[in-house]
Amino acid sequence: MKVQLPQSQHYSYQVHRRQVVRQIVLPVVLAALLMIGMIALISFATFSEGGDVSRWAAISTMWIVIPIMAAGIIFLAILIGLIYLLALALGNLPQYTAIAQDYVFKARGYITRAADMLVQPILVLNSWLENIRAFFGRI
Repeated sequence: MKVQLPQSQHYSYQVHRRQVVRQIVLPVVLAALLMIGMIALISFATFSEGGDVSRWAAISTMWIVIPIMAAGIIFLAILIGLIYLLALALGNLPQYTAIAQDYVFKARGYITRAADMLVQPILVLNSWLENIRAFFGRI
């Protein structure tokens, strides 16, 4: 039992369908045909009589290396920018990190004191229990 969805025939839907064909399907099909044509042309030029395989291999290597080099240059530019920003930040950071370090040192003291206060009753109770065990252990 298949449910048939109503097909929209609104003007906006028809415009959308035309745009899909014109902006998505057509460029993909043209690019695929162009690639197939280039593959056929390169194969014919390379493997026919007098074809220079080493030249086409060098050309192919260049086409592979160019995007990698472009990505590397972009990565290098980002890295240089980050280094520059870090150098700028280091001019202001020492005074603020000293203040933050003072607050952390104070907080450590408060935390240590609070933890000692929380554990103190348990330590006292364990001490009494050990004294009782030692007393009855001698008898």
